[in-house]
Amino acid sequence: DTVFCLLLVLIFCSLSKREPPLDKGVIPWLGHALDFGKDAAKFLTRMKLKHGDIFTVRVAGRYVTILLDPNSYDAVLQDTTSLDFTRYAQVLMDRIFNLKLPNHKPDSEKSIMRRHFQGESLTCLNHAMQNHLWTLLTFETTAQNQTNWKQDGLFGFCYSLLFRAGYLTLFGGEQKNNCMDAANVYMEYQKFDSLLIKMAHTTLKSGEKQTAGSVKQRLWELLAQAGLRDNSSLWLQSYRQHLKEEGADEETQRKAMLLQLWATQGNVGPATFWLLAFLLTHSEAMRAMRKEFNSATMPGTITLDPQQHTPVFDSVLEETLRLTAVPFITREVLQNKTLHMADGQEYDVRRGDRVCLFPFVSPQMDPEIHHEPEKFKYDRFLNADGTAKRDFFKGGRRLKYYTMPWGAGTNACVGKPFAIQSIRQFVFLVLSHLDIELSDPEAQVPAVDASRYGFGMLQPIEELQIRYKLRERPCVQ
Repeated sequence: DTVFCLLLVLIFCSLSKREPPLDKGVIPWLGHALDFGKDAAKFLTRMKLKHGDIFTVRVAGRYVTILLDPNSYDAVLQDTTSLDFTRYAQVLMDRIFNLKLPNHKPDSEKSIMRRHFQGESLTCLNHAMQNHLWTLLTFETTAQNQTNWKQDGLFGFCYSLLFRAGYLTLFGGEQKNNCMDAANVYMEYQKFDSLLIKMAHTTLKSGEKQTAGSVKQRLWELLAQAGLRDNSSLWLQSYRQHLKEEGADEETQRKAMLLQLWATQGNVGPATFWLLAFLLTHSEAMRAMRKEFNSATMPGTITLDPQQHTPVFDSVLEETLRLTAVPFITREVLQNKTLHMADGQEYDVRRGDRVCLFPFVSPQMDPEIHHEPEKFKYDRFLNADGTAKRDFFKGGRRLKYYTMPWGAGTNACVGKPFAIQSIRQFVFLVLSHLDIELSDPEAQVPAVDASRYGFGMLQPIEELQIRYKLRERPCVQ
């Protein structure tokens, strides 16, 4: 009897704590790597339907536990003992940027950034960004006969202007000759960006490896003086000084400049493209935005009052990012750990595996949280009285995380206020100073490049053609 009872206890213990469902895939070693890389959103949505909110998949020899219950995300985000963010980040830094930082201290880097991206420093950055945006936009529109329409692709239009303005604001650079320095950096960066996903997945073909190597070399040369020039931002100067103090040589510092260029400029342009694409294809949203901007303009000027709240813009941006911000939040398991789920279930994850959250699948595209999640609804994040809506539910529980475009925990984006203000200022300038419309009034928002799931902002598979010209009298109506 004693032996029987002991067996029951052992069986109960093994059942009470268990590993998530394991799906190895049919290809040895590779497992689900091909499906994961081709379209992670489609693949993980399929796995969620099959296994539920937590499961483990084999991907190129690694076991990755996927957690898709936003009510349980804090079990991962708040554990800095058993789970580590930096190891996988260092793998990607090496693959994409050829960068190995001595004494890498992400916390120190974040505290430097926090110091310069809030308060008075943030005000100065916002002001500089606004001036650069205005200068570049004016040059784009007055370089031709301003009464004629100019044809362009919306993605290139947004990305080019915001990237160059952001580069001049944070990195400095030569501002004479119509900001050719910024234009050259942007041109090379576009080539780099087009190969970034393949570099991350280590799937570059031999010709592409050569191209990636030469493009990175040119960017390192172009960025050699970033953070050393007087017109570089105080943040970048402090960051470069920090690298020097940590023992990084000149070559490593240049590679780190490219990492920061990607981190600061890689997502704002694409985010603004999607926002304007949704506005141009949803007339009701465009009318609401223009009306709000008109009332938020400082009296007697065509300048957005920084003190004015813009709940419609905030909702439109939040909805845009819900549909197009797709970062993975990845942690390396340093020691065997039990994940405690919100529903009371417990799952063991093993040392050496990875844990990955994909907020795009849930909460962002979860139909239980957001009704008709695939549709753009400009007022999804507004209450009936026009205030910001923050109450969303899943399984009867109010959600802490109902959309997560900016990451969370140690992954949270420090530059968020600067990024939001840059997008708001750019959209305001475009709507107030340009007549802008779709070249084809029937055009729809283009499909996404599915290979980019997991890396910041999505990009379109093709351009959305627009035409624009400078208004004779600036006005946001």
